[in-house]
Amino acid sequence: MRETADAREGGTGPGTGYGAADAERWDPEPDKRPGRTAFQRDRARVQHSAALRRLAGKTQVVAPEAPVGEAAPRTRLTHSLECAQIGRDLGAAFGCDPDIVEAACLAHDLGHPPFGHNGERVLDRVAEPCGGFEANAQSLRLLSRLEPKHFGRGGRSVGLNLTRATLDAATKYPWPRGGHPTDPGSPKYGVYPDDLPVFSWLRQDAPPGGARCFESQVMDWSDDVAYCVHDLEDGLHAGHLAPAALASPPERAEIFAVAARRYAPPGTEADELAAALDRLLAQDWWPRHFDGTALALARLKDATSQLIGRFCLSAERATRARHGPGPLRRYAAGLVVPRETRLECDVLKAVADVHVMQRPDQERLRTRQRALLTELAEALTARAPEGLDAQFGPLFEAAEDEAARLRVIVDQIAALTDGAARALHARLT
Repeated sequence: MRETADAREGGTGPGTGYGAADAERWDPEPDKRPGRTAFQRDRARVQHSAALRRLAGKTQVVAPEAPVGEAAPRTRLTHSLECAQIGRDLGAAFGCDPDIVEAACLAHDLGHPPFGHNGERVLDRVAEPCGGFEANAQSLRLLSRLEPKHFGRGGRSVGLNLTRATLDAATKYPWPRGGHPTDPGSPKYGVYPDDLPVFSWLRQDAPPGGARCFESQVMDWSDDVAYCVHDLEDGLHAGHLAPAALASPPERAEIFAVAARRYAPPGTEADELAAALDRLLAQDWWPRHFDGTALALARLKDATSQLIGRFCLSAERATRARHGPGPLRRYAAGLVVPRETRLECDVLKAVADVHVMQRPDQERLRTRQRALLTELAEALTARAPEGLDAQFGPLFEAAEDEAARLRVIVDQIAALTDGAARALHARLT
């Protein structure tokens, strides 16, 4: 194939850090337009996918029904675009192919169902008979099977048919359920049993033990940076957080408790988390009040830029200190994020958790969402293929057994936007 043969055109070959195997596709196909690299094609395929567009209808943290005049809160799509910008720049600084990292960042949330992590928990219960549900495993399923783009041998869809390197970079948890290398009880995993063939193919050159490629590590850190910084920004815009609250001892104690329980490494003490937050509060650019004026908006935007630069530069310096100045790609290095930097990121996640996600109205909303998705799954299970989109109806009818049919129903629900889930629920129930 053209994209694997020429180091100048394809980004592969001796001295580039990417070999022919990295640019292979699950199903070989000719290049439609010479001059693009294999990885540029990957980025374009993700960017033009329907799955990416659907993220515009999936809530990130703050519900999108903001009053006129407020900045529009982020959706899963805008988060993915911002993550991709951070990842592309950070990856390029290390000598990664920027198109691989950008494509992985754009793809990292594709498998999220309606209503985010709340919906993920419902679908995991629904899908228990067919192996469970995990958004990261669903992302691989979309990229390699469900997203209509290329049909391979035997007329079977192979999804976007991305290269091995890009699929690997988009795989945040490269192990099946229960296969975490150090924590078998971890709920995080990246592949369902019936997607193991393509998973084994994309991981064929990976070292043992569940090691992630370097580009995947850059994607993961870019995701962390994007959502901890922008969730804070959205919380301030929506009026859910007053900067002065971060000086209140009771508020701080709750934030540190949440950070220690949900985000920080095990055994992290409150004093260490307090030091992390205080380092941020001491910066000249930290927003000390927010009233929605143009000056306050500009200062807040500067603070988000400062935070992103702080977190990325810290990781870049620490990684370079360990691995040197050369290009860092695939399995040749590991991203190094200093503990102090990780804790600063973790404490910001906890700030958004306490002030945005734990609001009483949000818990009432999540309760309604769980009931809606549970009822929708029951209705589709009882009446399918009625209610299934044209893409999923034939898959349901061709499924070999009850587990396979249930997986199609779960695939259908996971593909819905928040609004589409409500509309389908109203129609079927």
